[in-house]
Amino acid sequence: IEIKLGGDDGALAFVPGSFTVAAGEKIVFKNNAGFPHNIVFDEDEVPAGVDASKISMSEEDLLNAPGETYAVTLSEKGTYSFYCSPHQGAGMVGKVTVQ
Repeated sequence: IEIKLGGDDGALAFVPGSFTVAAGEKIVFKNNAGFPHNIVFDEDEVPAGVDASKISMSEEDLLNAPGETYAVTLSEKGTYSFYCSPHQGAGMVGKVTVQ
């Protein structure tokens, strides 16, 4: 599944902001608009036993160019919340459910 970073209208959002994937399915986050962006999983909102730092970009690491991507594969079932650290205050947050 491909998730846009920034809406086509320039909104600071993940598109879609909430989605479901199968365990082991690759998720590709792709720069679209309003960058720089990054993807950080909230350590308090991932399934038990998952190390959020291992699936997140570093807070300082940013996707700066159009079309730049970050891919992650989640194998533990459950709900994961994530955000873009530069735009978290603007509401750029998302959620993925792994089944």
